[in-house]
Amino acid sequence: MTKSPPSIISAGDLRRLTPARVALGRSGASVPTDALLNFTLDHARARDAVHTPFDAAAIIDGLTALELQPVAVRSEATDRKTYLRRPDLGRQLDAQSRNALSALNNAPCDLAILIGDGLSSAAVHLHGLELARRLAIKFAGLGMTLGPVVVASGARVALADEMGQLLNARMSVMLIGERPGLSAPDSLGCYVTYGPRPGLTDAERNCVSNIHAAGLSYDEAAFKIGWLVREGLERKISGVSLKDESGNITPLLPA
Repeated sequence: MTKSPPSIISAGDLRRLTPARVALGRSGASVPTDALLNFTLDHARARDAVHTPFDAAAIIDGLTALELQPVAVRSEATDRKTYLRRPDLGRQLDAQSRNALSALNNAPCDLAILIGDGLSSAAVHLHGLELARRLAIKFAGLGMTLGPVVVASGARVALADEMGQLLNARMSVMLIGERPGLSAPDSLGCYVTYGPRPGLTDAERNCVSNIHAAGLSYDEAAFKIGWLVREGLERKISGVSLKDESGNITPLLPA
């Protein structure tokens, strides 16, 4: 029996399938000028995303409009240069913020939603409020109690551990700007941690990443995060002990 010849995928087809830099062609020993200029532009966008000042006040105003009880804090990284050079300082609250959260005398709650600038303030400005809104609606529908929503400047992922503990939360949900890529300078990530407290490792968190216009939609992200939170609270685990099996369930969209 004669085998059919394999189908040939054109360069144009490959480029339509992915935002990755594939099938760029060449000009002599180099890439074409258009490809080089596009690379330079995307690199500049990624750098801008890292250095864009975080507008915490706008996020606070947006959360207030959503009737979510926002609180502003900051890490021990006092400026962006320090933040980039000293990741350890971005994992610790400064004394004033620590005292402010402690003074709230928080009653125990199921969840603390935390929003941090991370490595892309642009991602938080674009996606943070809308995803927080959908998550708050979803968690309320699941009968979960929410603590204050904390907006953290100079934040690394692990800052959620200290904040979650001070908020007396069983689980923390940290929305944070991801390291910009050359095809996604505004990608938001979400880290879910059961029993937040200082000293945890990344193995004890679940991550839902790539939330942006060309990646995971708000509804898809909220569905995955909601599943992880519900299962994590029920089983009292997160991280490598909690496998994301939300893909086995058909989501009801919109959230």
